[in-house]
Amino acid sequence: MTRRKMVAGNWKMNGNLALLAELDAIAAAAAAHPGVDVAMAVPATLIAPAAHRVPGLLIGAEDVHEADSGAHTGCVSAAMVREAGARFTIVGHSERRHDQHETSQDAWAKAAAAHRHGLSVILCCGETGAERDAGRAERVVQAQIEKSLPENASGDWLTLAYEPRWAIGTGRTPTLEDIAAIHAIARAKMRQLIGEAADGVRILYGGSVTGENARPILATPDVDGALVGGASLTAAKFVPIIAAAD
Repeated sequence: MTRRKMVAGNWKMNGNLALLAELDAIAAAAAAHPGVDVAMAVPATLIAPAAHRVPGLLIGAEDVHEADSGAHTGCVSAAMVREAGARFTIVGHSERRHDQHETSQDAWAKAAAAHRHGLSVILCCGETGAERDAGRAERVVQAQIEKSLPENASGDWLTLAYEPRWAIGTGRTPTLEDIAAIHAIARAKMRQLIGEAADGVRILYGGSVTGENARPILATPDVDGALVGGASLTAAKFVPIIAAAD
């Protein structure tokens, strides 16, 4: 099955209204590479102005709460971010798992809530450095997928992202062989859980992706795109990754 490449950015807790000017060149690059789906997750405060500024670009949220509403101070629901202009959300990001102690069950609930409100979802999984060093990377990723993948998952609305936690923002990346191995294992686990629908689900790689290393990573079997952190903050660094995916 042919799956369209996706390059998704994640600004994390960075950015302001002035930085939205970077989206102009990114949107132009997306238009110049129509074979690639380009998406950008921005802080909740920037969703509405970003969606208004570049309506042709997929703008999303970096996270949502699993509840539709309620006494959850400081949180935002899927309905709220969609109303603001988001078309997708990231859930289960390693920084949420580490910093906010979120579990795969939390990621499952958030993915279900997002889908319920018409958002697409990028669902993240990945091992820590200690887990990889202990030879447990494959088992950790399989367990996270098993506990967080919604039963009705399909490529129509869900994308998986493999992000080894030890590679995020460190400049370190796994070998291409290691990336291929985990992506193959992730695909096999999804097939076990949702059958043939798994072949339509994209699997992105995330972890210190740059314009310099993107092309070989994106040419690796079962790698359907990239989830990009720091390099997505400027068009100069992000646009070469889009080009590499085409």
